[in-house]
Amino acid sequence: MKTNWQTKKLGEVWWEEKKLGEILQKTETINPTQNPEKEFIYIDVSSVNNKHFIIKNTTLLKGINAPSRARKLVKKGDVIFAKVRPTLRRIAIIPKEYDGQVCSTGYFVLRAKEHINNKLLFYFLLTNRFNEEMEKLQKGTSYPAVTDNEVREQIIHYPKTFPEQQRIVAILDEAFAAIATAKENAEKNLQNARDLFESYLQSVFANPGDGWEEKKLGEISEIFGGYAFKSGDFQKNGRYQVLRMGNVRPGIIRSDESPVFIEKIDDKILSRSLLKPDDIIITQTGTRKKRDYGYTVSIDKSNYLLNQRLAAIRTSKNLDHQFFLYYSWSDNFRDQFFANETGTVGQGNVGMSAVTDAIIPLPPLPEQRSIVAKLEALSAETKKLEAIYRQKLADLDELKKSVLEKAFTGQLTMEN
Repeated sequence: MKTNWQTKKLGEVWWEEKKLGEILQKTETINPTQNPEKEFIYIDVSSVNNKHFIIKNTTLLKGINAPSRARKLVKKGDVIFAKVRPTLRRIAIIPKEYDGQVCSTGYFVLRAKEHINNKLLFYFLLTNRFNEEMEKLQKGTSYPAVTDNEVREQIIHYPKTFPEQQRIVAILDEAFAAIATAKENAEKNLQNARDLFESYLQSVFANPGDGWEEKKLGEISEIFGGYAFKSGDFQKNGRYQVLRMGNVRPGIIRSDESPVFIEKIDDKILSRSLLKPDDIIITQTGTRKKRDYGYTVSIDKSNYLLNQRLAAIRTSKNLDHQFFLYYSWSDNFRDQFFANETGTVGQGNVGMSAVTDAIIPLPPLPEQRSIVAKLEALSAETKKLEAIYRQKLADLDELKKSVLEKAFTGQLTMEN
């Protein structure tokens, strides 16, 4: 961080500029294995919740079972900062119940000197300036990290008097609490908007109307599986894009997600794998018992090829393709689909028969289109509300950044 002042008066208060290491006390490292029967709480790098900045999911271990990285002793009031993947902001203040316990060497432990408010250090670690510097300094590909010395070298500006530090912390506490409440409300409203659409969708197919028939999907649609293309034939560009499992999410084709293409293809393979606009495709493989597949989406282009472990549904004139798409998102369909799940502990699979034999409640075509129109109108309104609440959440995140910036540049007052 570039700076050009060491001591400066901001308003009526003198501020200091120091390297972070200059305002910290020395911390201790220990070797738990020297006390093999003693139990201790171990705070791993993943133990800190980086949304609420609290410690969760610790492990109770005996010294004999201590991992080699369990070496740093922590005390009440210490601030811990994960140096591994530092931009994940795994930052927390050690509460009373973890006093005298042990954390991973993947943390940098900040123990403030007596004239420094420890929570001021906590807030400093949340600032954009600090985190941008950590991002620049991190090294490594799989697990980028920074060193203890790189953290110590960071420049912090802070008021010299402890009462002024307390005043700033009190304002930040109040501001962050208010922002957290506003975010919680916005997130609830966002979820309520989604729940409104979901509730109507489920009710449509849970309560068939008069004159509805029940049909097997295979009776009113053409259904076919994907082709086992050879990965060696894939190119970065080409005439046809091969749709794979990772390209499909509910209602969305992620065409930019690791795209692969084929320029030339045998006519027989093309005839059985080329998708048409309005085809519905469904993913057939995922994690067993987690329902993280069975995703469906409508095709909107004419150059997609269907890869293996995907099935396509080409609806007949008696079944509106959008009606079926919405039905495929209902519990009615998904319960049937996953009732046929097979596979190992880790991987789940659903075969073609689960799709062809799925029962669909079928109203007359005009009613199908009327239901689709209502669902699309509700979906559009839901998306508008989602955009509003997402913007609200983004604005609140920017407000937090602004308040933190003011806190460490002497601009923070009760009116801010």
